[in-house]
Amino acid sequence: MTVYFIGAGPGAADLITVRGARTLASCQVCLYAGSLVPRELLAECPPDARLVDTAQLDLDQITAEVVRAHEEGHDVARLHSGDPSVFSAVAEQMRRLDAAGIPYEVIPGVPAFAAAAAALKRELTVPTVGQTVILTRVANRATAMPDGEDLATLGRSGALIVLHLATRYVDRVVDELLPHYGPQCPAAVVAYASRPEEVILRGTLETIAAQVKEAGILRTAVIMVGQTLGAEQFRDSHLYSPGRDRAQAEHAC
Repeated sequence: MTVYFIGAGPGAADLITVRGARTLASCQVCLYAGSLVPRELLAECPPDARLVDTAQLDLDQITAEVVRAHEEGHDVARLHSGDPSVFSAVAEQMRRLDAAGIPYEVIPGVPAFAAAAAALKRELTVPTVGQTVILTRVANRATAMPDGEDLATLGRSGALIVLHLATRYVDRVVDELLPHYGPQCPAAVVAYASRPEEVILRGTLETIAAQVKEAGILRTAVIMVGQTLGAEQFRDSHLYSPGRDRAQAEHAC
């Protein structure tokens, strides 16, 4: 028996990976967050699979469901939105499984920031403009940020910054980033990326907060701030330069 942490992707049911869909179709038990994972994905489960919505369960209750499946000899699909490596809360679940001696594997998915970049039709790393992406969030009552990871500190780099779980605090985001990025720095918010109800807001650091409030966006969104979002004048990548050993260059990437 194995637990499979499966990245369900950002929302569109067809953005789950082939491996994720195949694994989902082979598991007798599926634990999923009903508030985040699209219901269409559950159609991939076997007809007789036990489906458990974890939206209202705490960590102990989720672990108990996995232990029950383990004792019954059933494989478990633990379906998470986005990609399990970023803001998924799988670390504490894996720690519990390690303590219980229950084997598990992780199947990556399309992260929200990648779906947002696709919606914006933007490459987040642009030659001579920006080559660094910072994925972060802001502190709230639930979880404090570690020392040195506040926006005022991270913003000093000037790199493209992607904030998850932060639209409720957009005013604070703007206030902390303004000294480093300036009011005219390109900014964008993408809510429900890849879903039919997707919302895209484009503006500057000076205007984006008002747009977020007007649109009523409170959750399931990322905030992006950085010069690459508006980059038009930049040098072509060296990857496809004439005379370059292309095969070697592509292998290096």
